[in-house]
Amino acid sequence: MQISEAWLRSYVNPAISTEELVEQLTMAGLEVDSVEPAAAEFSGVVVGEVVSMQQHPDADRLRVCQVAVGEAEPLQIVCGASNVRIGLKIPAALIGAELPGGFKIKKSKLRGEESFGMLCSEKELGLAADTNGLMELAADAPVGVDIRDYLSLDDMIIELDLTPNRADCLCVEGLAREVAVLNRMNWSTTRVENTEVIHQDTLTVAVEATDACPRYLGRLINGVNARAQTPLWMQERLRRSGLRSLGPLVDVTNYVLIASGQPLHAFDAEKLTGGITVRWAKADEDLTLLNGQTIKLDNQALVIADDKQALALAGIMGGNNSAVSDETRAVFLECAFFAPQSIAGEARRFGLHTDSSHRFERGVDATLQTRAIERATQLIIDIAGGSAGAITEVTTESTLPKRQTIFLRRQRIEKMLGISLTDKQVTDIFKHLDMAVETQIDGWSITPPGFRFDIAIEADLIEEIARIYGYNNLPDSSLLMRSQIIPVAEAALEIDRVKDLLVDRGYQEAITYSFVDEDIQNTIAPEMEVICLKNPISSELSVMRTTLWCGLLKAALYNTNRQQNRIRLFEAGLRFIKKDGQIQQQKMLAGLVLGSAYDEQWGVNTRKVDFFDIKADVQALFSLTGYEVQFLPARQSALHPGQTAEILTLNGERIGWLGMLHPNLEKQLGFDTQVFLFELDQNLILDKRIPIFKPLSKYPSVRRDLALIVKEDISAIDIVNCIKGNAEPALQDVKVFDIYRGKGVEEGSKSVALSLIMQDEAQTLTDSDIDAIVDRALDILINKIHAKLRD
Repeated sequence: MQISEAWLRSYVNPAISTEELVEQLTMAGLEVDSVEPAAAEFSGVVVGEVVSMQQHPDADRLRVCQVAVGEAEPLQIVCGASNVRIGLKIPAALIGAELPGGFKIKKSKLRGEESFGMLCSEKELGLAADTNGLMELAADAPVGVDIRDYLSLDDMIIELDLTPNRADCLCVEGLAREVAVLNRMNWSTTRVENTEVIHQDTLTVAVEATDACPRYLGRLINGVNARAQTPLWMQERLRRSGLRSLGPLVDVTNYVLIASGQPLHAFDAEKLTGGITVRWAKADEDLTLLNGQTIKLDNQALVIADDKQALALAGIMGGNNSAVSDETRAVFLECAFFAPQSIAGEARRFGLHTDSSHRFERGVDATLQTRAIERATQLIIDIAGGSAGAITEVTTESTLPKRQTIFLRRQRIEKMLGISLTDKQVTDIFKHLDMAVETQIDGWSITPPGFRFDIAIEADLIEEIARIYGYNNLPDSSLLMRSQIIPVAEAALEIDRVKDLLVDRGYQEAITYSFVDEDIQNTIAPEMEVICLKNPISSELSVMRTTLWCGLLKAALYNTNRQQNRIRLFEAGLRFIKKDGQIQQQKMLAGLVLGSAYDEQWGVNTRKVDFFDIKADVQALFSLTGYEVQFLPARQSALHPGQTAEILTLNGERIGWLGMLHPNLEKQLGFDTQVFLFELDQNLILDKRIPIFKPLSKYPSVRRDLALIVKEDISAIDIVNCIKGNAEPALQDVKVFDIYRGKGVEEGSKSVALSLIMQDEAQTLTDSDIDAIVDRALDILINKIHAKLRD
């Protein structure tokens, strides 16, 4: 939000500089993003009046004007603007003037006619990006006065970045209230008188959605002149608030919005059919908005409708079919209070964000509507003429927000802030904030005003004291914390240790959103039920992730599109799944690898990363735990059916998945190389086996190699588990070191070479001992998996 400092100071003008004012606002929790001049630097421009004009003798598009500039004689200035005319008052740059960009005005000749200055447009003065002609000033503008003084251009535009809880400061009056409190000054809002009712024309108003719209006011204003010129002072205040002039009817509603914080809307009354109804939209009802966008409504959208159709998306944007125009002669002025929960998220759902929705989502004062519609009526009649009818009001008291009284304990102030305040100081702070205060024996009963939706508990009141007293004025004190050392289970593996290992293996940690695009979620995990957000930040972040792969794949694609061809990412975070109808959070660890196996170098040939590279990384993780796991072939919808492993404990409990991204997904997501992924349940990898010392044998170990012929569907792990399952005390390890398919091995089979490592703790193994162990291992293999020794 941006406002004019001069406009703010018209309400309350403390004797402080702009820099001090900005510091005050920021330290009070109203962060100032920037401060910029209201106009570019220029000089030597005054208010001029065209007193006579004649056609240039040698140019059809030029006029030779005599312009009064407050000197003894008018100046002759040649002008080519289409809107120049006798009696027009405009900015006139005199000889010696310097315009924005360093452009200096000199005496010149245009097609043989002398020109002693220049008549200026808004663009030439740096007040607008484009223009349709000369800048037209009010008829009563004093000739000869410096244009900077006349337009109060020596002003600053203050841009604030307000937090969502401070909707009360989304207007000039709200900021004025804050400045007044911070500087211990009195202030008052603009005085608004009730407009005289001239005619009895009204429109019937019915509110069906009373929970969403507890208060609705409307008024007919007949006989307006929509072509009237918005006063320059109002145009300037709107410009400095970031809004351009759109005609008097729209300008007035925007002006009241910026001044008071209350959104209004003007309908062309002659385009309405019957009365006004505030209702929920019908399914598949169409509405064309002011921006030309046609949206399809559903029964969750609140609309303003007449007897024929929906006219506006309530609290967000009006409709094109009922918009005011230069031909408008009568307006129906709307001013309502919409409950924040009924507007929140609706604008984003339709891809919109407006000044009205921004305020209604955060909360508008439910007592402001009458004053706002009276002020808008007053301004419309003053600028565009017309006569006002009576206000039609529909209020449902039971659904209006009720402000609850909060009790503030006296001792809590000193305990939390470290300061001791008198009763008068506390009372003055809250009264200046427009809160009702009643002093009690041990504290105060305080009722927040209607515009402070953020005040709900005692801590909120203490925060207000801290803000107004000044955070910089609070005393410094050392924290006293009594704590005990909590024992940590030795079997617990810290996630930071796991992260360190991945970093050591070349990975980088990523942190991605828990909210993801529903399309990507359904593409990667179509079998998982998605959890939709009721109020998503955007359509691309509309569901909760059921796998961390969604964010990692998006991050990897972002990097590959920027010439990063070797990527290793991991993330430790939550996934969100539905189980037995309940939403559960599950801690996961996921990783992604693509590109070359090693950084480019001269020592080894470049090769692409493969399944076994990422499997080695996962096995390194489990080496931290001391537990053995199984990698079994399996199918997973997001992974290649031939390069997917389900990771299980020896008890058969699933830990996670490992594999290559499915080629269809790889193509669909836009990758041009193979992508490998893993995802593990954190709870199952952060439990480690406590090391137990085992005496080292003083007797030598022995190795025997075997080459076995087994069926193709027998995995290496099946062979190893089969041998280890025999529980030979002297058998220390089994390692597979070669797998062969080809000549000499029949089709459908393979040769697996493995080594048996044997060592006894009590004696040196003899040949007969070794042969017996090997024979028993062979018997098990032959009987269980039908293996045979290779010739």
